[in-house]
Amino acid sequence: MCGRYAIYTPFRGLWQQLELDFASPPRYNIAPTQNIPIIRRAARGGVEVAEAHWGLIPFWAKDRKIGYSTINARAETVAEKPAFRAAFKHRRCIIPASGLYEWQDLGGKQKQPWFITDAEGDGLGFAGLWERWTDPATAEAIDSCTIIVGPANDLVRPIHDRLACILPPEHYRDWLDPEAPGPFLQSLLTPCPSERLRMWPVSARVGNPRHDGPDLVEPVLGA
Repeated sequence: MCGRYAIYTPFRGLWQQLELDFASPPRYNIAPTQNIPIIRRAARGGVEVAEAHWGLIPFWAKDRKIGYSTINARAETVAEKPAFRAAFKHRRCIIPASGLYEWQDLGGKQKQPWFITDAEGDGLGFAGLWERWTDPATAEAIDSCTIIVGPANDLVRPIHDRLACILPPEHYRDWLDPEAPGPFLQSLLTPCPSERLRMWPVSARVGNPRHDGPDLVEPVLGA
């Protein structure tokens, strides 16, 4: 799964592929249920940056609590699951990230967090979905999103068996294309090549979402 990530790097790929000058205040410990930036098709064409609640609320949900269990969508079933299939067809998005955290199970209750980032420092684009839900009690419209996850690549597999689906930059436009066929979209949800990434162990302080700061992505010795 992908349950924490960070934004702090320039996103050269977004500019090169989408001509989008994306910038965000640095955030080093983004957690589910927070509002996060997403990139999606704009209503009048082109692309736009929007803000969405992390935890997708399907348009048919009775209340927003379902979002606690939909922070991630499995690549293997995203096209069929009732919570995600409509968004997969019509409301795909890119979620910019500088890197993400995964926890290695060391046995018992011990877990070591690792930070996974791109090798070139250009930023990553997670495959995501977004949805708009209207609260039946207040008529408030809420945009929400999820990050698609799939099998880990060879680099990450020794610490965790799942990894966020990281889009190839050259396919950013394809992922957002409303006419893209389903089988082609599924082909973009394969494990990111290991050579695109690097990773290192980091402080357990990242486990507390109240902690934030560049020290969270610094390597720890002896882990």
